[in-house]
Amino acid sequence: MPFDAYKSYLSLKNHFTKEKYDYHKYCGKSRATVQSFYKRKDRFWFEKLSRNKNDKEVIDFFVSNFITCTDPNKLWIGEMIREGENRYTEWKKRTQSLSYVFKEEIEIIFSDQDFDTVFVNKQGHPILLKKYLGGDISIETLVILDKILGFKKNFDSELQDPVWESVSLRMKKYSPFLNIDVFRYKKILKEVVLVK
Repeated sequence: MPFDAYKSYLSLKNHFTKEKYDYHKYCGKSRATVQSFYKRKDRFWFEKLSRNKNDKEVIDFFVSNFITCTDPNKLWIGEMIREGENRYTEWKKRTQSLSYVFKEEIEIIFSDQDFDTVFVNKQGHPILLKKYLGGDISIETLVILDKILGFKKNFDSELQDPVWESVSLRMKKYSPFLNIDVFRYKKILKEVVLVK
């Protein structure tokens, strides 16, 4: 239903843009009303989306767009429907072959770096963050590495800069959507790092 797509959009937008709102804690609830929905000029975008996707796909579509766009605060539904299908397709490809993507990206990170230096910030940003900002690794790899190593806590206390703060928030908000077997990914990480 279009109204359900609208509610998912609002709650996920709040989740990815507001520090205090948690989509999972509030079970995706929002204060939206059917009346407010029908007053919106952009409601036909939600109608279009709900015709083409089931409820789970709608949620995945929004999640993939909010975590891969430059600024989730400025992401408008019309732009998302027009341009978001590519982001959604790329995200699906990454998440469906996540262990392969993770292994490839870990090899990129540690190919010419010693394990500890990747997490150190001597001049500016740590190598790990630079690799993410440069597009060499995905947000998924950052989140998985944090689930294994818990580096985000240190970065949060050491890096007082808006670039890291926005990446940190994105990781925190995305993490619950990424259900992985941590043990399996730990094994992949060990294999790559120990082979070096």
